[in-house]
Amino acid sequence: MVGTPKKHFLAFLLLLSFCSLLILLYSPHPNPISTQTFTLNSHSIPTTPAFSLTIKVLTFNRLNSLTRCLTSLSNAHYLPDHPVHLHIFIDHFPNQSQYYIAPKPQDSLGILRFIDGFEWKWGQKIVHYRTTNVGLQAQWLEAWWPTSDDEFAFVVEDDLELSPLFFKYLRALILNYYYNASNFSPFVYGASLQRPRFVPGRQGNKMLLDSTSGLFLYQLVGTWGQLLFPKPWKEFRLWYDDHKAKDIKPFLDGMVTTGWYKKMGERIWTPWFIKFIHSRGYFNIYTKFLDEKSLSVSHRDVGVNYGKTAGPDSQLLGVNSLDNNFLEMKSLSTMKWYDFCFREVVPGRVVRNLNDLGSILPSVQTKQTVLLVSLFGVSEAVTRNLLCHFERLNIWNYIFIGPATDFLFDLARRGHPVIDADQFLNNIRSYKAIGIQESNARFMKDILLKAYVVKKFLEFSYNTWVVDGNMVFVNNDTFLGYIDSTDNFYAVESLDLFFVRNSPSALKVWADDFVHDVAAMLEKSSLPRDSRQFVSVIAKRLEQKRFTVKRIDDNSFGMKIGNQKLNQTLMANKKTVYWSRELDMDSIQKRLQELSLWVINNDFSCTAVVCHKS
Repeated sequence: MVGTPKKHFLAFLLLLSFCSLLILLYSPHPNPISTQTFTLNSHSIPTTPAFSLTIKVLTFNRLNSLTRCLTSLSNAHYLPDHPVHLHIFIDHFPNQSQYYIAPKPQDSLGILRFIDGFEWKWGQKIVHYRTTNVGLQAQWLEAWWPTSDDEFAFVVEDDLELSPLFFKYLRALILNYYYNASNFSPFVYGASLQRPRFVPGRQGNKMLLDSTSGLFLYQLVGTWGQLLFPKPWKEFRLWYDDHKAKDIKPFLDGMVTTGWYKKMGERIWTPWFIKFIHSRGYFNIYTKFLDEKSLSVSHRDVGVNYGKTAGPDSQLLGVNSLDNNFLEMKSLSTMKWYDFCFREVVPGRVVRNLNDLGSILPSVQTKQTVLLVSLFGVSEAVTRNLLCHFERLNIWNYIFIGPATDFLFDLARRGHPVIDADQFLNNIRSYKAIGIQESNARFMKDILLKAYVVKKFLEFSYNTWVVDGNMVFVNNDTFLGYIDSTDNFYAVESLDLFFVRNSPSALKVWADDFVHDVAAMLEKSSLPRDSRQFVSVIAKRLEQKRFTVKRIDDNSFGMKIGNQKLNQTLMANKKTVYWSRELDMDSIQKRLQELSLWVINNDFSCTAVVCHKS
């Protein structure tokens, strides 16, 4: 009798276990995505911020396309505690005289009936049915004006189809690259979900990517599913208004989009945004998935951009096809950045000490020669113009050196290596022991800084051209024909141009003692103003120590401009155009315009994008 209750209890446990197993086997399985998350970096935000995401759908007269698009949006996986609003913008049919499209009121009526019956259970559904035909440009530009810095827009044209994964991926991007303070850049304007596919600076050629998958940054906007961050979009809209009011066209030579604009005019908006991004140096986040898959697929239906349907551009990423490597997003510092030529940009190269210089040099030069470009006394406009000529001539082996200004750091942010002159000198022990009179401080720092940098270049086995920024290079063989293998030092006096060859004898000469001798000479001498430049001081000291400095004739090397209108053209044998530091900015611009060498616009950005063969 005592054992009977135990037997009943054991039987009950067996029955309970069996029932539990049946429930697990036959109950509906949850969708795999429901437990899938996109992991943030280790420096994650402590709490999830409250932000809003609104989907902006742009449509006109393609009912079948719109049906496919809205169905895919409705089938995506959202979070129950995060509302997602849907705004649909319906462009009106055109008048008989407008464009090439015959008015079909029945198309609009069919779209309106479909949208009225379309259920959106994830947030608000708002419909904007226009009274006149405004075209694709206005549809984009008028779709959104952010009301706060915590409001985001995801713009979708109606021939797109979205992956069920798109929302959770967008949410992870926003959290990781907008709200994560350690991983935020104000120069990232959003993210595109389309497959990265073409290079606008190379006549629209197909983008050549390696076989790996991953996140990267690229300047081009992706109109096939573009997430927009609020501040850059507001900045663009104000920039657009300003340029439209001044009747400035979004021309950017070398870009295939300029040809589109010349053909289609104000029917398209992307040339405007591309011009803005080019002037600001902003970037967009892209994701490359394997096998040409993407989270947003354009079916390229007939419309403004396509005369006939071209079909889907890629394969839609399904719920079960996501590469697990994408569940953890990279930090911006480890991602690659690319410009409109799909040429890699390396932002943030700021040299503040000798160790920084050693680590940055390999990314600067390819031919064992470095251009050390001085920005002391050089305006922003002149520097930007010089950079445009460097791009035109395919010159990349340069480092700018100048005072610690916002402009200098903006150059570094845009991918140009710079030396912070003040920090660099303060971190050199031997410099601290040198006394400098206040009256001589500016030009002495300039000369000593260059001397220390040249010494370091020699230690790393590099040739060095010390160049003043107040000039323009005419061609990329500027120094050919002037340098031979017999001498270590060359000088072009009036251009403040000096060459130091990498050689054991030059390194032996250019030691700490030599730099100290230069400092002592500067301190003791009362140099006239026209001798207060690097080339004059260094050449004088070398010759005092009985070393040969080979002089290059100024007139044969470059053409000097002044405040008088030019009555001559640039001769073919001239390598540079230069001017004195005292020449006013207006005269510099006018003289260079007369020579067709002023190649920046009112935004101080290049008038052209120049891509070169890799």
